Amino acid sequence: MAHRYLRLSAGCRSLFRLLLPPSGAPTRLVMSLTTAGQVESGRSLLIDLLGAYRRLSSKPPKGFEKYFRDSQKTPKNSETEAAAKESKPSNAQRASERSSGGGGGASGGGGGGKRGGRKEESHWYSRLQKGDVPWDDKEFRMFFLGGVTFWFTVTYYFLFRDGGREVTWKDFVNNYLSKGVVDRLEVINKRFVKVVFSPGKTPVDGQYVWFNIGSVDTFERNLETAQYELGIEGENRLPVVYSTESDGTFLLSMLPTVLIIGFLLFMLRRGPAGTGRPGRGMGGLFSVSETTAKILKDEVDVKFKDVAGCEEAKLEIMEFVNFLKNPKQYQDLGAKIPKGAILTGPPGTGKTLLAKATAGEANVPFITVNGSEFLEMFVGVGPARVRDLFVMARKNAPCILFIDEIDAVGRKRGRGNFGGQSEQENTLNQLLVEMDGFNTATNVVVLAGTNRPDILDPALMRPGRFDRQIYIGPPDIKGRASIFKVHLRPLKLQADMDKDSLAKKMAALTPGFSGADIANVCNEAALIAARHLSDAINQKHFEQAVERVIGGLEKKTQVLQPEEKKTVAYHEAGHAVAGWFLEHADPLLKVSIIPRGKGLGYAQYLPKEQYLYTKEQLLDRMCMTLGGRVSEEIFFGRITTGAQDDLRKVTQSAYAQIVQFGMNAKVGQVSFDLPRQGEMVLEKPYSEATARLIDTEVRTLISEAYQRTQQLLNDKKAEVEKVAQRLLEKEVLDKNDMVELLGKRPFAEKSTYEEFVEGTGGEEEDTTLPEGLKDWNQERKDREETQEEQVARQISGGMPF
Repeated sequence: MAHRYLRLSAGCRSLFRLLLPPSGAPTRLVMSLTTAGQVESGRSLLIDLLGAYRRLSSKPPKGFEKYFRDSQKTPKNSETEAAAKESKPSNAQRASERSSGGGGGASGGGGGGKRGGRKEESHWYSRLQKGDVPWDDKEFRMFFLGGVTFWFTVTYYFLFRDGGREVTWKDFVNNYLSKGVVDRLEVINKRFVKVVFSPGKTPVDGQYVWFNIGSVDTFERNLETAQYELGIEGENRLPVVYSTESDGTFLLSMLPTVLIIGFLLFMLRRGPAGTGRPGRGMGGLFSVSETTAKILKDEVDVKFKDVAGCEEAKLEIMEFVNFLKNPKQYQDLGAKIPKGAILTGPPGTGKTLLAKATAGEANVPFITVNGSEFLEMFVGVGPARVRDLFVMARKNAPCILFIDEIDAVGRKRGRGNFGGQSEQENTLNQLLVEMDGFNTATNVVVLAGTNRPDILDPALMRPGRFDRQIYIGPPDIKGRASIFKVHLRPLKLQADMDKDSLAKKMAALTPGFSGADIANVCNEAALIAARHLSDAINQKHFEQAVERVIGGLEKKTQVLQPEEKKTVAYHEAGHAVAGWFLEHADPLLKVSIIPRGKGLGYAQYLPKEQYLYTKEQLLDRMCMTLGGRVSEEIFFGRITTGAQDDLRKVTQSAYAQIVQFGMNAKVGQVSFDLPRQGEMVLEKPYSEATARLIDTEVRTLISEAYQRTQQLLNDKKAEVEKVAQRLLEKEVLDKNDMVELLGKRPFAEKSTYEEFVEGTGGEEEDTTLPEGLKDWNQERKDREETQEEQVARQISGGMPF
């Protein structure tokens, strides 16, 4: 036994050095245990482990201390418990720490919050890293004893099992059975045979040998035959013993299952904090119904000065905050604080950014949560999280609650659900009750954001829940100029470039861009300048950035056959010439045959800031779009697949004119909704006869536009030829090149910022605040009453002087 213990001790120490980090408290603890026999004479590893187990076992169970004689509290213990009691947080502190801790955990560790309901400083692993062995921690004792048990099991299996050598059946018969050195055979688990040698006749190469058998019947027949051939008869025949042993194979096969179950139990004990989610309270399965909302205080650095292009929406949000900070200003007039507002609009227009700015400047608690966080795989979690969310909001009132992407939980009920018991419907019902039911609070303002207001439930959109619907659309030219000014602030421009002038010029070049697109343009311009090692960003970098956002990445290395390049040149020339001589077509800014994105050619136009279109304007746009296909047919006598996107746009425009806008005499003044892309349509809102008529009129309209374009380009065939040849020569043509080739465009057009904003009441956005919102996020002190006002109040109230 002594030599086996020495082998274990040395093996443990060497393996610990490999598995544990080179420094730290865990290494020092384990190495001190494994080298105890070398440091202190007379002690061994087994004695140390028994002593540690005795110390752990001597502590009485919690709650039964008074039944043990030796568990009287010493003064030191009393002082320790008193200090722990003093450091124990109150219920109010726990609530606040739960709120802030949950937010910090969800935002990636910000704000010093809690994780899993336990402070990181008091965790046993943190104490172990500092050199303090946490024997008083129940979780540490469980892990320590479990690890020691597992280690001894594995060590026993690999170091203490008897050694043996595998041989073949032929070797067994020739080298052992024929020489008479075998005492008996042990058939173990009906799988292999252990050869036990006679005393004093053990071979030098091992204590025993063994060999595998296919089956017991085959082994018995072979042994009978071998002994008969060797002349072994009667009493001299070998005895065969059958036994069952555990060789550890079953345990090793169960090890992965045990490890997986142990890991799952560990994660459930730690709660959501173990999976990177903000845990509160007891943790584990009990915390799955707790809200994952975050309370933002000083973590947001976005201010209202960083939001531009949506001044009306900013005023609405400022008024909500002013409601919470100065309710007397409105209550004196009999007004009620609105329950909430929903921010709608296309993607990238600034809905979430406006909410961030509100959190950065509101000076009231701002609670934020995502709509998809209410829905989990467990039934009932959604309504429970909604209840917990509003409990948190009422505790922090007055406050603002922001639900982003509310369409994830607020979809219309009764669509695609089996009955009324779906989890999403139950969550929505709970949200409706919390916002305007019997248990509501008037000092919690709910804001929400979505770009799909058409799919929201009508009960959610009614006044009393969301009193205001704030639409944030794409910015106009003034709004784009304001947004460019915001994003140009941190950029390093050339010394001769003025940021205000550049913002106005870029606003004129980017019609239809959203706030996110403008931010992307400014960032792309900086990246392009850095790519070319420029000291500052110039106008050319911004133009390249606009082209990059509109058309995609330029592919100068893409190989085009000469015939394909010529086809692309005439295709783009057809577009350019058709648009040049059509009155209502968009003015051309640049045309190129360098492939960009998915297209082989690229043309940039300057659309007007226009919201209403006539039938003639739409027809001119269709003709310009068909110019490429018509040019191919005129000059090559064939058509290619390059016009696929053009045909798609023309078809959409034709269907919109006939189905939605009522611009067809035969179909009449009717309007039907066209199906959206990816939306499944089970039935059409019109009859089959009307559908056939619509299809016929669409083909007729496109055919008329195609014939008109053919006539125009046949008349301007020489101009198309000149533009195509110049494109093959230079690859890129701008407006000046087009004027040189075709002459001045015969129709008046606007191209500068000043021309676009002429007659709109000014060149800048109106950012002035109403008188009542001058100090919108500041609490106002009540004004002292003058003597005259006091006398008048007393007279009106019948009070004596």
